Amino acid sequence: MAPKPPGRTAVPLWASVVPELADRVRPLAPTLIRDAVLAIQAAVPEYRRPLAGRFREVLVGAVRAAVLQCLACIADPGACRDEWYAVLRHAGRVEYHEGRTMDALQTAVRVGARAVWRHVSAAGQELGVEPDTLLTVAEAIFAYVDDLCVIAVAGYTEARAGGSREQDRKRLLRALLAERPSTAIENLAAAAQWPLPERLCVVLLDRPVSPPPEGTLADLDGAEPCLVAAAPVEPGDWAARVVVGPSVPAGDAHRSLGSARHALALARRGVLPDDPVLRCDQHLCTLLLFTDETLVRQAAGPVLAALGTLTDKQRDRIATTLRTWLHTRGDITETATRLAVHPQTVRYRMHHVDALLGPRLADPEQRFLMELTAHIWSAPR
Repeated sequence: MAPKPPGRTAVPLWASVVPELADRVRPLAPTLIRDAVLAIQAAVPEYRRPLAGRFREVLVGAVRAAVLQCLACIADPGACRDEWYAVLRHAGRVEYHEGRTMDALQTAVRVGARAVWRHVSAAGQELGVEPDTLLTVAEAIFAYVDDLCVIAVAGYTEARAGGSREQDRKRLLRALLAERPSTAIENLAAAAQWPLPERLCVVLLDRPVSPPPEGTLADLDGAEPCLVAAAPVEPGDWAARVVVGPSVPAGDAHRSLGSARHALALARRGVLPDDPVLRCDQHLCTLLLFTDETLVRQAAGPVLAALGTLTDKQRDRIATTLRTWLHTRGDITETATRLAVHPQTVRYRMHHVDALLGPRLADPEQRFLMELTAHIWSAPR
């Protein structure tokens, strides 16, 4: 059988309470709230900590909402409204995330209620309220407390269910990014309720985003915030700068992460553009070239040595012309157009290149090394 809506089981009892009692107790609200909080801290070990920051905000806020709702119900049974309980539901979620137990939560609610009842009982006796009526008030308050426990526990249970899924997703993320991916990735994805895409990307962020974009796996607590998302990825405004790793099969997610790290390092050196969205798949050649710079520099050594005899200004001009000439397959006119210079200028510079490199210009392998050299020379050392 479905539970009754929160706050409704006590409604018939509130109707039998004299309204004058609410008038007498209402000015005591700050005292009721204070004493309830103090009683909770004294009786429940999990709450014995400095009353400050978020802890104070949640505890005092929940007690205040419960007390004010209780007083409102004494004055008007129809005042029992669901919006009051949103605070208690939120408090239940917070209790889970703070690591406190469900028993501690329910004990705190009941301890606070007893503190409130003491004040209400004293006020009733001062008014000369009949003992039977006071018993009804007590019954109403503790029925109300049962309602509070139901809704707070519901919030706690919701958070625990979400927390369990969050832990499952963290395990899945760790498995995906491991250098030796788990053979149980499909099972982990099913447990995490995360549809495993055929291809995905790892996205590095310059800062955490909260909440993570829907449908992603997120690691936002480490020194290197990142997301795993189904390919293709459209980062939008996820962060001031994102680096999108190449699209890979799910089992190769660690390779996408490695490429994204490599691209970020090259961007910081000025080798790749410092764009808000840096996509590895648009710079695959550069990423490949700079995977082992030492080896490439050794292969391109003779060309680097020849360019090294020039001044900085000459080297930059000659290297730019050579690279453009190679890209245009030796087309002087097209090279001149791309460089916005006269074709004769290109011929002059290429004569200089010929003097430096000689027969290497006619050797396909050497021409390939020249293209590598142009990239290498432009990179910070």
